[in-house]
Amino acid sequence: MGPIVEFDSVGLRYGTGAEVLRDLDCRLSAGGFYLLMGPSGAGKTSLLKLLYLAQRPTRGRISLFGEDLTEAPREAMPAFRRRIGVVFQDFRLIPHLSAFDNVALPLRVAGRRDAEIEGPVRELLAWVGLADRASARPPTLSGGEQQRVAIARAVIGQPELLVADEPTGNVDADMAARLLHLFQELNRLGTTIVVATHDVGLLAAARGAQLLRLEQGQLVDRTGALRNPPARVM
Repeated sequence: MGPIVEFDSVGLRYGTGAEVLRDLDCRLSAGGFYLLMGPSGAGKTSLLKLLYLAQRPTRGRISLFGEDLTEAPREAMPAFRRRIGVVFQDFRLIPHLSAFDNVALPLRVAGRRDAEIEGPVRELLAWVGLADRASARPPTLSGGEQQRVAIARAVIGQPELLVADEPTGNVDADMAARLLHLFQELNRLGTTIVVATHDVGLLAAARGAQLLRLEQGQLVDRTGALRNPPARVM
């Protein structure tokens, strides 16, 4: 398969500060499974923001789904974002909606009828161990439960690209394994997965996953040397 994401000489800075990402050159294949690793402060969350279109690069070119987004107008972004599932580190659940309605939200935005929503949402909540918490609102859920609702919401629509920031950081080892299996099943169905994590155990558990290592805002290879542009991660 061809690349679903292309970064060419991408740099990112916030305001007038120093670049937090610089000289990123990579290609991510459609249908690939990638683990983004690196120390705290390396720029992992910033890179994910570029992937789910919350941030535009300061310089360089990003192509997504075969479309060059460098000059894409702001009004074109929602259509691209609907093709992306995101698991945020801070969950970003809607507090006045139940767990069920939070998970159902992407399907409703996509125009699915209630009759088409009930079954898939109930099934997915059961998969993440929250069948009995469907009517609970986020403020009454534990951090781990909120994390699982956030993951269910991100995957319910079978997005073309799933971007997850520390998705197993608030759950125990058994649930982490179950969530990883969920990601692998989604990947088997064709979704490209990018997971930012500190959990080195995921690297062994996610068989077939490819490693992206970020250090001080730059992609490096397994030895710590800078990738020579145009690096290809396929």
